[in-house]
Amino acid sequence: MAAPSKKRTLVIIGLLLGLFFSSLDQTVVGTAMPTIIGQLGHIELLTWITTAYLLTSTSVVPIAGKLADIFGRRSLYLIGMIIFIIGSALCGLADSMMQLTIYRAIQGIGGGMLMPLAMTIIGDITTGASRAKFQGMFMAVFGLSSVLGPQLGGWIVDHWNWSWIFYINLPFGIIATVFIWFGLEGAFQKKEVSIDWFGIFTMVISIVSLLLALSLGGKNYAWGSWQIISLFAGFAVFLIFFLIAESKAKDPILPLSLFKNKTYSIVNLIGFLMSLGMFGALTFTPLLMQGVVGMSATKAASTMTPMMLGMIVTSILGSRLLIKVGLRPMLVAGMGIMMVAFALFGQLGLDTTQLKASIEMIVLGLGMGLIMPSLGIALQEAFPMQMRGTVMSSNAFFRSIGGTVGIAMLGAVFNHRSIGDIGNKLDPILSQMGPNSEKLLDMAHNNPQGLYSSLLNADFLKQLPKQISDLFATQVTPILKDSLLDSLHSIYGVSIWFCAAGLIVSLFVGKMKISGNNAKPQQEVKPAQTAVQE
Repeated sequence: MAAPSKKRTLVIIGLLLGLFFSSLDQTVVGTAMPTIIGQLGHIELLTWITTAYLLTSTSVVPIAGKLADIFGRRSLYLIGMIIFIIGSALCGLADSMMQLTIYRAIQGIGGGMLMPLAMTIIGDITTGASRAKFQGMFMAVFGLSSVLGPQLGGWIVDHWNWSWIFYINLPFGIIATVFIWFGLEGAFQKKEVSIDWFGIFTMVISIVSLLLALSLGGKNYAWGSWQIISLFAGFAVFLIFFLIAESKAKDPILPLSLFKNKTYSIVNLIGFLMSLGMFGALTFTPLLMQGVVGMSATKAASTMTPMMLGMIVTSILGSRLLIKVGLRPMLVAGMGIMMVAFALFGQLGLDTTQLKASIEMIVLGLGMGLIMPSLGIALQEAFPMQMRGTVMSSNAFFRSIGGTVGIAMLGAVFNHRSIGDIGNKLDPILSQMGPNSEKLLDMAHNNPQGLYSSLLNADFLKQLPKQISDLFATQVTPILKDSLLDSLHSIYGVSIWFCAAGLIVSLFVGKMKISGNNAKPQQEVKPAQTAVQE
């Protein structure tokens, strides 16, 4: 690898800062939400604090990548960082939950632009072994931010004000902006460009309709309700319009010809399948730790930390190993290790210790770390510089959609298994409680999650009459724990099948080898000018 210039060092530091704080913001908010709700009220808007960020960040990813190929990485990355900084400042100033939801949506637009463009820029300014090394480093930083987020959020809330979980982005975001401004050059396209406005419009409407349907279905509205059916119909109709638009556009936002490339199609399918199992299962694992094992929320959160540590290790080592063994062995090994991890999760039970759960989390992280950097490096090797913004952002897009669909699908599995199991078991016991049992019986058949919440709320039994609370603790609680455990085991079983599908698809990726030469990075390629100043 050619000796890095001072300018390139500025770029890398700026990208690392931007990536760290934009990904940190996805996890740091969760710990602070009880405090925020206590001050702002309106708990019914709780889920929208996350959903608003998800909707905008996911929608903007493929659009930002394409525009970066047209106007240059530097311009789009700086715009994304400025939007993220403004959104963060507004979130800190919010004095109502509705304002915070709107400002989180603005923040999501900026955050959705930063990560895929950071990976694209690294692919532009490095090559061969150095590219693999830096991709691994960036994935490690992403993992580290996920580990520190909940702890940092709790510390800020305890010692400062919740607004600082957003304000902390400002100084580091400004530093990152300055470093990118001076370290990276890139010019706007001089000739007339054709922007696929109709493609952008139909893509956004289609994506938002799908994400809203998956976010609201089974929670706010029944899956068969007209609201959810209408959203799915809107997704299908606008997806058709989008595909028609892309087939006719002069410069499409997502060229359909990309899917003719075997590496592109297979890599994105693998990313989608990995996210299906990974994000969905991780959403429910803290519930097992708290509701079944009886850990505190803090201990349950710390149990997730080893997973990210495992991912950091294999992200760094695996990206270098990728050059020696090739793409297919890395993906097959990663998917295989994830299958083993979910099989181990299926053995978790009432006697699970924090150490055992942590070890199994490490196994999952090891598998994830082999896959995630490999996908990005493979795409960067398969396409020329002027197309990397589009292909890298679409990879992030498919993984994000996979995570959202995975949470919805596994949530449906969880609900179905719970409702079909718990009501029949509790009927004879709850009937003994007399008139006080009507509400509990209704929850057992229609809202078992309401009963599961009793496993997470230490004050629940204190609110019941003494006789009922004793019966609940000795007879109902064990059934709830068994039912919850069975439901979660079903989720892990489905996740194994998702990973098995990913493993099978990985076998068809071909014998692609990653270049390990030390040649200089590609020079500027118009129309997307991006280079490091020397």
